[in-house]
Formats: sequence, structure tokens, C-alpha cells
Amino acid sequence: MLRVIGLGKSYPGFRLQVSLEVGVGQTLALLGPSGSGKSTLLRLIAGLEAPEVGQVWLEQTELTPLAPEARRVGFVFQDYALFPHLSVWENIAFGLREARWDGASIRRRVAELLDLTHLGPHAQKRPNQLSGGERQRVALARALANRPRLLLLDEPLGALDLKLRHELLWELRAILRQAGVPTIVVTHDQSEAFVIAQQIALLRGGAVVQVGSPEQLFRHPKNAWVAGFLGHRNLLSADQSQQMGLPARPHLLPPEAITLGQGEEARVEERVFKGFVVGLELLWRGCKLYLEGPELGLYPGDTTQLGIDWSRVVALEEEPSSTPGAAQPSLEAPRAR
Repeated sequence: MLRVIGLGKSYPGFRLQVSLEVGVGQTLALLGPSGSGKSTLLRLIAGLEAPEVGQVWLEQTELTPLAPEARRVGFVFQDYALFPHLSVWENIAFGLREARWDGASIRRRVAELLDLTHLGPHAQKRPNQLSGGERQRVALARALANRPRLLLLDEPLGALDLKLRHELLWELRAILRQAGVPTIVVTHDQSEAFVIAQQIALLRGGAVVQVGSPEQLFRHPKNAWVAGFLGHRNLLSADQSQQMGLPARPHLLPPEAITLGQGEEARVEERVFKGFVVGLELLWRGCKLYLEGPELGLYPGDTTQLGIDWSRVVALEEEPSSTPGAAQPSLEAPRAR
């Protein structure tokens, strides 16, 4: 198990201080907007930067005073950092040679990793002969080569186009499950985090806002900022909640709380075709709600019935008014980020 205890680092206008745990064989995603401290935290854990306070423990060993090479941490950088003059086979074997593995052991280990990452047909190619996804798998195989006790991935899919990213998501998930190494993955994309990780730590402004499984975070966000960051669109402010007969605090109307076809009249304001689903913006009780689902044949100007199951509405915590950039609860559909 990895334990990060009060790990802190300050920069002008920014301070990171984080505590978290990653279980044996578990993948944890560090999720958050740009500038929230995700990559900095990864570099502190790897020993590439020195913390001002706090500790990093892996099982019974404190890593904090150890040099990066003594920590047995595998690191996959966003740009992969492959050696351009070496083949795939040689890139994977590089760290093993540096660690003075014998030739037979190197050959066995590289063969295992070529099989794990489906790179066997490309073993003698150089990085410039590979696709982005293949380079990503080489970087992952190289990070796993020396049997690290911990694996760190910084935006491992960030350099890939959207189609390739989607194709590799499930492949990366399978490789990490099979490797069985405690892993931290940095990403700003919640859909990637949900697929890859069993646990998610959501960072904002250098601090952990909420930790939990993807389902826990999505179904029970702590506050309006968390709900908005995870893609929820229908948020009630404290005043709006009170007008609806709810306690005077922010609330989330999750998709499962909203039913079309029964209840009070709602007018369709906007319709967005998104391929597999259609997005509808509806005016209901003077407020705008956003729903996605299968095609229902509703267009702007049409009316339908809309009902709320108030037992499924999620109460949210109030955010401190002094929080910089705090999201303001609203039923308006937010603009694209």
C-alpha cells in the first residue's frame, strides 16, 4: 500500500498539500483541472522534486529520503521519453541492463512485456516507426520492466487523438489490472479516470476535495463544484432549493431523478444531436434543465411532461464563499469547458 501523508510543496501563489492512500494492486486516478497540482504530486512521489513537508510510505518503507532511482518507481511521462535511437526491444531492456540483470533474465522479462503489451511484431522497430498508441505501450512496458513497486502515469493518453484514446483506454485498464502494481494515473478527463481507476482523488487548488470510487463520486458529489466538474448539469442553489420545498442548501438533480412523459408541463428550448444520445434543454417551473437520452422526437417549441422524484435528489455541501473560482450552483446548462 502507498500512503502519502501531508505531502506539501509551495510555489508563488500556489500551495499543494495532500494525503491519500493507494491499495495493493489498485489504480487511483488523480483527477482535476489544469493547475490543480496533479503532476506536481506525481513528481513529489517519484522523488523528482523535494517536498517541504510530509512523507511518502510504500508498505513499511519511507520513500521520502530516498533518491528517485532507489524508490523502484516506474514513471510514464506524457511525451513517453523513449530513446529514439533504440528499438522497442532495447527501450524496454534499457533499465534492466542499467540494473545489471543477466542476459537470460533480460530476454525473458522483455518477452513477457512484449506479450503483455502486444508489441511482439514491433520489437525491432524504432519509436519513429510506431503509432502514438504503440509508443505509449512501449513507455508502459519500459516502466514495468524492472518490476517496480509503484507505477506513476502522467496523462498517459494525453498526446493521442480522440479516436485512438478511446481505443487504448480499455487496453490500458487491462494491462494495469494484469500488472497488479499500485498505480497512480494523472488525468483531467473524468471519463478516462472512470474507466481506468478503481478509486479517484479529485484535486482542486492543491488540495484533495473528495476521494471515492467512480460511482461514489458521480452519484454522491460533495458539492456543486465536484458535481459540475464530473459533468452534472442540473444544480439547485440554496435559494432555488428552498423555492422547491427543499432545505436551504445546494442540491443536485441527477438524471435518474428526472422523468419525461409524466408530471408538470415543460417546454423544449434546445435540442442537440450527439450521435448515440440527444440532449434536450427544457424550461420547467421557470428553470432550465438539461437531459440526455434516446431520441424522443422532441424539438424546440414542443411541450412534454416532466416529473421529479424528490427522494433521489442529492443534498450538497455549501462551498466557502472565499474559495477562488468556486462554481456557482445554477440550473442553467453550463457552457463547454
